[in-house]
Amino acid sequence: MFGADKGKADRLDGKGLCIGIVQARFNHVITEALAAACKAELAVLGVQEKDIDHVLVPGALEIPVALQALAEKGGYDGMVAIGCIVRGETYHFELVANESAAGVTRVALDYQVPIANVILTTETLEQAVARQFDKGRDGARVVVEMANLMDEVG
Repeated sequence: MFGADKGKADRLDGKGLCIGIVQARFNHVITEALAAACKAELAVLGVQEKDIDHVLVPGALEIPVALQALAEKGGYDGMVAIGCIVRGETYHFELVANESAAGVTRVALDYQVPIANVILTTETLEQAVARQFDKGRDGARVVVEMANLMDEVG
């Protein structure tokens, strides 16, 4: 079994990792907070600022294609998808939430690169605000842990 003698804390060492972040501009107040929390936690985990590429896209539906472009470019140990989708009065919420998540997963599987999905899907803006800092930090921890795991099992 891989990692039987390696604890989670050992996998949270970001030194030497190169991370790509794709952030949606839609609901920018939330996505800016998510990105700031993510980048701050990446720094705590040892990822150097020079090793973080951060790109902006219009909305959550555009995140997967930008992730794919970064994956094709290569050189990333992991990536983070950052967005915020707040339920409205139409079915559009479900379409954007489902399709963006499916696209993120597809890129991760097709390119075998770990992607932390930090696209919030909430009922209200207040729920998004309540989650923005913790989920941003969680995304950093997930991408570092998974990048190290992939290196370990690869």
